[in-house]
Amino acid sequence: MEENKNIDKKSLKFLKGKNTDWDELAKDCVSFANAQGGFIYIGIEDAATLPPEKQKIVDRNQPDIIQKNIAQRTINVSVAVTIETAENKAEFLKIQIFRNAQTIASTTDGKYYVRVHDECKPIPPDEMARLAADRNAFVWEEQITKKVPASQFDESKRINFIREVRNSQRVSSFIKEMSDDEILDFYFIQKNGYLTNLGILWIGKRNDRASLLYPPAIQVIRFDDKDEKVWKLLLDDYFANPKELLEKVLNDVPDWQESVEVSEGMFRKNIPFFPIEVVRELVVNALVHRTYTTRGDVFINIYPDRMEIHSPGRLPFGVTPKNILSQSIRRNEHLSKVFYDLGLMEKEGSGYDLVYAKLLGSGKPLPTVIETNERVTVIVKKQFVSKEVVRLMDKASNEFTLKQKELISLGLLAQQQSYTALEISSILNQNEEVGLRNWLGRLIDLELVIKTGKGKGTQYAVNPEFIRKINFKGKTNLKNIEDYRLEELIFKDLTAYPNSAFSEIHQRIGLEINKHKVRRMLKQMVDNRQLKSDGIKKWLRYSIEQNM
Repeated sequence: MEENKNIDKKSLKFLKGKNTDWDELAKDCVSFANAQGGFIYIGIEDAATLPPEKQKIVDRNQPDIIQKNIAQRTINVSVAVTIETAENKAEFLKIQIFRNAQTIASTTDGKYYVRVHDECKPIPPDEMARLAADRNAFVWEEQITKKVPASQFDESKRINFIREVRNSQRVSSFIKEMSDDEILDFYFIQKNGYLTNLGILWIGKRNDRASLLYPPAIQVIRFDDKDEKVWKLLLDDYFANPKELLEKVLNDVPDWQESVEVSEGMFRKNIPFFPIEVVRELVVNALVHRTYTTRGDVFINIYPDRMEIHSPGRLPFGVTPKNILSQSIRRNEHLSKVFYDLGLMEKEGSGYDLVYAKLLGSGKPLPTVIETNERVTVIVKKQFVSKEVVRLMDKASNEFTLKQKELISLGLLAQQQSYTALEISSILNQNEEVGLRNWLGRLIDLELVIKTGKGKGTQYAVNPEFIRKINFKGKTNLKNIEDYRLEELIFKDLTAYPNSAFSEIHQRIGLEINKHKVRRMLKQMVDNRQLKSDGIKKWLRYSIEQNM
């Protein structure tokens, strides 16, 4: 049990009677209520999975005390507090915070918070409108405002849905054994004798689907090098449900079949310009995570050098273009479950992992995600970086069974030759060393990647031995320069430019060399009496030691 977007843990020492920080607990409850709901376990330490052995909740009135203090300090927050017994027979307090589907929770002093990953973050004033829009989107699926009777369905779509649920490997036998109506109730397709918005979307008749406020529509348009439209596929007649829309995009667009052969000697590999798995995930994201309370079609624009997928609305609150690889929030929870259970999408939080892995594994650049006030655009480049990168990734994938995160990390290093720990952490949105190790996985143990330096100067690079084995010819740069060559560069530089500051030396020998590596080498050369230094901080200057 680790802390995440749905779970928070606190020591029993948090409860200090009159000195308890109730405001802090209220803030945490507000943040959960404004996100997906969650649990706060009081009596379990942050790094532990169970409470301390023999721990007892002495004051049996504690649940009522906690509930009362939360209610006094919050607005629109609903909680349930109970005393629980863990596997080791120790006791702890469980606070369940229910998600606010329609209202926005706050503290009584007018402050707003939301749970993002494992942190409680304040909501700035300019983001309140966005959070309010997300509130409406969360309840859209279950609404029955159209009052379409549950008996008014498209028979073929209903039959197909029931059959696909019962044939899916992702659906439990308990659900498969339900009656047809029970299955529709379970997936929120129908409610109280009516089709929900989700039900109309999936099994409703065309006229009812068209009457939804903003039913999904997709336009696929190909442009030439003069930005003139040369071909289009319009899926805006409301005959198709989301699954059928996805299938039409994947099957009826010829561009997904185009590829280029990369060959060198015995090596042969066809690389699709737009891998079908990438197209599938991005279209699914556009359908599942879009705001159905916002007007706009999904556009798939295909240019000679790229593909752009435009989805109406903004990213879910808490997700940004920078953290999209590590952060996942379901806006349309029930629609997401239908897509997942029917095998149409990856599990929550792994869709962009797949996109990154497929692109990097094919030697292609990372996708670009752009968010504006009206839409989200994902850009996938058509070209690949180099055939050498393709060969390297193909060799690594065939020789080792790499996990998705390992494939992404290796692909990033293969395209840039090396990264500092700070650089690769920034790309992967990992703030802690433990998180970065999780992404690198076994790459170092498998000797595919080498690690040099310490602290801020830590650098990761593809192992030169593996590169030599496959005759890899990457682009030349100084990022991976060996220490003895760096020492020689510094020595030659100071021979020509004595009494130089660090910034001057770094500028002349190459800014692509990690600055921490250069500082380390300068200190080492001073300690070895190869160089002398005068001054301190910004006035520090280096020269060659004359008595060498």
